[in-house]
Formats: sequence, structure tokens, C-alpha cells
Amino acid sequence: MRLRTVLATTTAALAAATCLSAAGPAAAGADAPQSRACSPSVSLDSFSDVLDKTTFDGTFVGNFSALAVDEDGSLAALEDRSSLFRLDARTLQPESVVPLADEKGAALDSEGLVVDRDGTRLISSETEPSVRRYSTDGHILDRLPVPPSLLVAPAGRATANQTFEGLTLLPGGRTLLASMEYAIAGDSAGIVRFQTWRRTKGGHFGLAAQYAYRTDAGLGVPEVQALPDGRLLVLERGFTSGIGNTVRLYLADPRHATDTSGVEHLTDLTGVTGQDGVRLIKKTLLADLVNCPSLGATAKQPQPNPLLDNIEGMAVTGYSKGRLKVLLVSDDNQNAVQTTRFYRLRVRI
Repeated sequence: MRLRTVLATTTAALAAATCLSAAGPAAAGADAPQSRACSPSVSLDSFSDVLDKTTFDGTFVGNFSALAVDEDGSLAALEDRSSLFRLDARTLQPESVVPLADEKGAALDSEGLVVDRDGTRLISSETEPSVRRYSTDGHILDRLPVPPSLLVAPAGRATANQTFEGLTLLPGGRTLLASMEYAIAGDSAGIVRFQTWRRTKGGHFGLAAQYAYRTDAGLGVPEVQALPDGRLLVLERGFTSGIGNTVRLYLADPRHATDTSGVEHLTDLTGVTGQDGVRLIKKTLLADLVNCPSLGATAKQPQPNPLLDNIEGMAVTGYSKGRLKVLLVSDDNQNAVQTTRFYRLRVRI
């Protein structure tokens, strides 16, 4: 989403992508490993501003909202103003760009991205919200159903620009999950719904279980990524004018959470369980990125750590024995005081 200052508020593709390297000011560093630690579980390998305020084939390169590893190991990078880029996994340089649109040809507020097992792209938009399937050349192939309550008011109870942000395919490829960014009307503040769909015999997706996740105060969920064991990496993010961004990385487990698709209002939830025995998705903090080393990064606006920006996209680019390679990207909103920045992390879960 285009975060505004009023907010104070997995596996051949992975294996092919483990060589990913984000060149940047930090890439030349020779710091000891401990100097790159963000927390006991997370360390920062490097960052890169190489694509900041650049263009490719007449299209602005930026506004990135999601990342995915494509079948050949390249990166698919979605920008929220209706373009899907293919990036070289080593240099991050754009190789192609495909425009996206809805059924009427209108631009999307595209936020979530999954490369499905047949190579098609599942893309969520905050506008309605929606999830559509696109061919590699940008043609709409399918559209998934959305529960009425998650639609933007007045059709539903969601707030515009606060809907489907994260999108991920769970292990086995049969279940798709989308994360709302903020709570819908009638739910307690900070309780966001994670909607799932199950793949049918015809290859379509039908509505399935829904789960509840509690964010930290004032933060929303811009991205979620499934891990091979069924757990999730969840990004939480917020922005305070004059102070800057808060970005935290959580490990979350939805496997024992209650299906809340039949619960109209999620209120009075305390701890892990709450009203009517509702079990929330359990989460564990991996790192608050404010504690990462800055590695020489600079910021164009106030930030509690100059490394930080409006981080919105995330992809798991490698996995081995509980250790992950994770790539993040910030959405610069095509704003002079924000930066398109890639971050390469190592995460132990």
C-alpha cells in the first residue's frame, strides 16, 4: 500500500535462487559476521539502492510491493502501479516489464504476488480487494472469490488501501493465503484476517479457512511468506511522520489457529485465545530491523535507523536446515524522500 504519513499508526525455484546477491554499498564490506546481526536470529548480508529512481523501457522502476522467485531462478518484482518486472537475480537489473490491468483495462493497486506451479501469476489488488490469475504476458485467466466482509465499504467492512497486501502459496501448492493489512470494521484494532483458498480439481481456487493474527500496536501487515514446514514469515510495518518507519519480522504459526470465517466480529481477544475460544495465529519476533547495522546506508527523511524505508516486499530465496535467505524490498512511492532499496537477510528459524 502507499503508506501515508498519517499512519502512526518454496523446491527448485528456491534452489536456483540461492546465488542471489544484492550489490550495493554493503556488498563490499568485510565486517565480522557478528557486526551484521539484527538479532540472534537475523543478520543483514547487504543492501542495494541500484534501482532507486531509475527507468526501464519507459517505465519507472520502483513502487515495489512484492517479490517472488520465478521458475528459472530470476526474480519477479511487482509494483503497485500495475507493472510486473523480471529482474536478474544477481545484479537486480530489469530484463522485462509487463503491464497489468483489471477486466476493464483499469490500473490495479497491485500488492501481493505468487508464481504458481504452472508459471502463471496470482496477483492481489487492494482496490476491491481481489486476487486474479495472469498469464506471463499479463492476460487475466481467472479471478478468485472474496468473502463479502473483506470487500471495501460500502460493499463490505474493509477500509480502502488497507486490504490484501500479502499473498503466498502454502507447502504442497494446494492452499493460497492472503493477509489483510489492517482490521476490518467490527473487529478489534490490530486483529487482521488471513484468508485462504483451496485448489479444486479444475485448478481453480475456492474459499477456505480464515485465521486471525494480532499485529503490534499501530502496525499493519504488508507481506507474508510461507515456509516449507507450514509456518509463515510475517512483516509488520508502520510509519510515524517525523520519526520514520517501524519494520519487524515475525515467525508465525497458523497450523493450530481457529478458523474464523464464521466469526462475524473478532473482539475482546486477549493473549493467544479470546472470545469463544478463538485461537489466534501464534507469532514470535525474529527481529526489529531498527536494530540492524546500517552498513553505510543513508536516509532521505528522518528514520530511527538510516537503513530503514517503507519495506513492503519479501521473498524466501533459499532454505536449508532451518536457515533462510530472505530478500526484502522497499516501496519508494515514487517519492523523492524515499528509496527503492533491496535487503538481503539470513534468518534462522
